[in-house]
Amino acid sequence: MLILLPPSETKRLGGIEVPLDLQSLQYPSLASKRRVLVRSLRSLARHPDEMMAALKLGRTQSAEVGRNLALSSSPTMPVLDRYTGVLYDALDAGTLSPADRDWARHHVLVHSALFGPVGALDLIPAYRLSCSSKLPEIALKKHWAESIARVLAESEGLLLDFRSAGYVALGPAPVRPGSVYLRVLAETADGRTRALNHFNKQAKGRFTRALVQHGESFTTLDALLGWAAGAGFVLRPGSVGELDLVVDQSIAAATV
Repeated sequence: MLILLPPSETKRLGGIEVPLDLQSLQYPSLASKRRVLVRSLRSLARHPDEMMAALKLGRTQSAEVGRNLALSSSPTMPVLDRYTGVLYDALDAGTLSPADRDWARHHVLVHSALFGPVGALDLIPAYRLSCSSKLPEIALKKHWAESIARVLAESEGLLLDFRSAGYVALGPAPVRPGSVYLRVLAETADGRTRALNHFNKQAKGRFTRALVQHGESFTTLDALLGWAAGAGFVLRPGSVGELDLVVDQSIAAATV
């Protein structure tokens, strides 16, 4: 079973004095693709105004230039610890046990615009690049889509896709039994549902944390659905190839 998460625009700074090693990241077959983007982003960072414009950064985000310039030499830290923001705050990787983190190592991926899908404990530096960013002469979708789709297609068993649409476009998950896209919906008192935005990320973070702490690699959707019901989650089949994670409207409203 694999859980495929989106990244976050915000990153925790610092780490250990171990430089980025592209070959050590999960899916080393993507190393050449990663290398092209790292070089392009570092080159762009040598022209701060151009980088700020290309990545649509504001004046208060000028420090991102230096981070991108130092990609190959700056400190690294595990992927789950590097990302911050709503989803990752809910996942709260820093409070996971060593056994939980070891399970995540084998079953959790994060889809980075810069590195492609990486393992939960792979070591990466702080950087700035999103799925909507534009690099000189490189279209991220064209650069990534075929290669990422190919490595994801090699996965076996359940593949739970928690990504946003922008990252799905950079590497579609395989269309097969057991490969499902998660939607987060709020249910009102009269039984109607609606898609969520902010709480969508928090719900995915909480659900991922529960899966990691449970520590079971489910082999079927029925087994996953049965566990979810006992763990207090309303998880049910949605459209073809999708699962709906349904949260109470009042809880969602109180949390936003």
